[in-house]
Amino acid sequence: MIARYRAKAALLSASMMTSALLGLAPAANAAEVAAAESGDGADAIVVTATRRSTSLADVPINISAIGAEQLQSQRINDIRSLADFTPGVTINQTGPRATGSIVLRGLSADDTSDFGNNGDNAVAIYMGEVPLYQDFKLLDLQRVEVLLGPQGTLYGAGTLAGAIRYIPNRPDTEKFSVDAHVRGSAVSQGSQLGFQGDFTVNIPIIKDHVALRSTAGYYYEPGFIDYPFLLQKPGTSLPQPGGANNTNVTGPQYQANFQRAKDVNFERTWTTRNTLLLEANEDLKGYLTFGFQQTKTNGRQSNAAGQFNDGQYDGPWRYLEPADRRAYLYAFELQANLGSIAQLVSSTAYTLQKNDRIADNTDLLLDLNYSYEAFPAFSSYANNQNRNEQFTQEIRLVSTHGGPVSWTVGGFYNHLKNQGARQEYTPGYADFISSPRIDDLEYISFFDNSNKEKAVFGELTWKFSDAFQVTGGARYYKYDATARGGTDLPLFGGGLKRTPYPLIQFAPSRIGSGTSSSDGFVYKANASYKFREGLLVYGTFSTGYRIGGPNTVAPCILPLQPGQNVCALSNELFFGPDKTYNKEIGIRGTFFDNRLTINANIYHILWKDLQVGNQTVNGAVGINTNAGAAISKGFEFNGTARITDNFTLAATYAYTNAKLSEDAPRLITVGNSKFDAFSGDRLPGSQKHSGSLIATYNRPLADDAGLTLNWALTYHGDVFTKVGNRGFGETIPDYWLNRASANVRYGRYEFGVYATNIFNVYAVSSVGNDFSKIGVQNKDFGISRRFYSYAVITPRTVGFEARAHF
Repeated sequence: MIARYRAKAALLSASMMTSALLGLAPAANAAEVAAAESGDGADAIVVTATRRSTSLADVPINISAIGAEQLQSQRINDIRSLADFTPGVTINQTGPRATGSIVLRGLSADDTSDFGNNGDNAVAIYMGEVPLYQDFKLLDLQRVEVLLGPQGTLYGAGTLAGAIRYIPNRPDTEKFSVDAHVRGSAVSQGSQLGFQGDFTVNIPIIKDHVALRSTAGYYYEPGFIDYPFLLQKPGTSLPQPGGANNTNVTGPQYQANFQRAKDVNFERTWTTRNTLLLEANEDLKGYLTFGFQQTKTNGRQSNAAGQFNDGQYDGPWRYLEPADRRAYLYAFELQANLGSIAQLVSSTAYTLQKNDRIADNTDLLLDLNYSYEAFPAFSSYANNQNRNEQFTQEIRLVSTHGGPVSWTVGGFYNHLKNQGARQEYTPGYADFISSPRIDDLEYISFFDNSNKEKAVFGELTWKFSDAFQVTGGARYYKYDATARGGTDLPLFGGGLKRTPYPLIQFAPSRIGSGTSSSDGFVYKANASYKFREGLLVYGTFSTGYRIGGPNTVAPCILPLQPGQNVCALSNELFFGPDKTYNKEIGIRGTFFDNRLTINANIYHILWKDLQVGNQTVNGAVGINTNAGAAISKGFEFNGTARITDNFTLAATYAYTNAKLSEDAPRLITVGNSKFDAFSGDRLPGSQKHSGSLIATYNRPLADDAGLTLNWALTYHGDVFTKVGNRGFGETIPDYWLNRASANVRYGRYEFGVYATNIFNVYAVSSVGNDFSKIGVQNKDFGISRRFYSYAVITPRTVGFEARAHF
């Protein structure tokens, strides 16, 4: 379902992520192990997810850690690529306009979309110690740590489903170094070549005291979607001169009305991160960080689902749909050792995300059945502007005194401002209806949300013996949220009086506001037992939450006036918080002299009062609502076998069974119709089965040279588009993908070739809207709707790359 304003009106908590980011998995990740050139395996990686440096093999929680070499070898540039090798995570490919929708362990009740999203407040994303709201590229990282399950007793940003941490490389005061990397690529169905170039420089400024580390990269990923039906002159050109589906359009008709744009879903990204280390001594140091990233594209990664034309890589839309996403990060982290008692960590950060985009809006207006189709040249586009501003402060004490008891306590403050505006234009329509609004501004809306969250949290671990330990944790949180938003229709009726040309203003009666506040506790309990070195079992119970708030839609004034109404009914004004109750047990083990590594877990999650994306009955404005309860049960496995000193096999598998556990009357909205959902209905947006198999062969060629061959097979299970596929939902079919690479290392240099989607599989990753939108809008005018669409995966891509380290 595409609501009039797709972005959720939720007041997003500090747990909101960036691009998009991403959610994830258990134990050691297959990609990291398969790419490792040493025989140590992934469990040799040291992680800090428990706020202490610990070997991955000894961490008694559900964590995945992917090291720098593995990020490079699998060409994991962002969170979307990360999910391919991480059990329990689904991130649908929807192109560079937004981060694909991220679903952890099936915890989503939203319809699928071909737009994706730019934030997910069920997941906390961290760059080091800083909560993020943008999907930064994975450049110059030590590793990525992924924690499944609520983490609010250990981290400032409380979460519903999990946390992802990007651990950056720190400045080095001892050694000057430079790393450079270039990559070239070509994608099937595309007409351009791709390019990536990035570098990292480390500059010692004052030995032992001051150093700067800077990384920057430019990405051009070529597009492969064409828009063959762009209007030559909106308001004059006919969108369908060749019949309902343009199947009978003649050459002269095409030339008079259309133009073609090629490869509109390209990605052009510039990113940089810069950190200055100020170190007084080994007990007191600070890090100043500035980051920036901008991504631009011109269209969706979607087609017409075979309803308007048959091109698998053709989009039917009438306008280019450019998007410009910018993110800024300013942070200061202070680390101070307080004798031998504890370490104090203070993290202060300000982040800003701006997201501007244009979208073809024609089909949404046609779907409202207000007879727009009577104008033969009718079309519409919408301008959207979003701004998300966040200030966070986290202070944490971590014990360092040793002994059987260890503890972590902290405080957290977050202030998030979420603002947006939308303007819809209908070129030529004002003249057609003799409206004095000559700029064709048909609809305007805005929202201005603010959320202030405060929390205290802590954990205590008692180590009864070298083998057995127990951890307990708690968090108290309180939030205060305010929201203000409005809508108006400048082209019609009272709208002309409220906002006569050239004014753009809202009548007080068209503006709604509200406040919401709540507080509560979440808990965690964990126990682990180590049978021997390299064999550990653990069990965890934890709870998580996500805040509620007002929807930013003006309340309806009853009785409704004739004509268009864009407003919220009384039951659409607010939505409540939701909560998760997570139980899991897991095992980590190494066998046969570390040649076999097994990590597995089973889990059961009760999700209460789940938040669901929906839309108002009047005007199709995006809102949140709550539905009763759901249960997600699953199994996640990760195994690695070092067959020989040179050859490694790694495998992952996840089974995710997420269903409603209560009936949910009138949960699903399709137009003016409401559909019930029932206990046992499968939740949408996630794969029930998924997995991967990776084979890696390493061969030394000389003392300072080597060859690495890698083949990876990934399985993506089927996905429901709506809860229980009710309300015109459907099942997205499963598919298999293959990728391979060959790399040669020689001293400071490395050269490689690679291919992804080797067999050029065409597959659908997500569905926009639903098949109730298929067909002719009005039989008298023969207007074919282009509301229904398929987001598709990237076709075969081949490339080469080179690296150098100095």
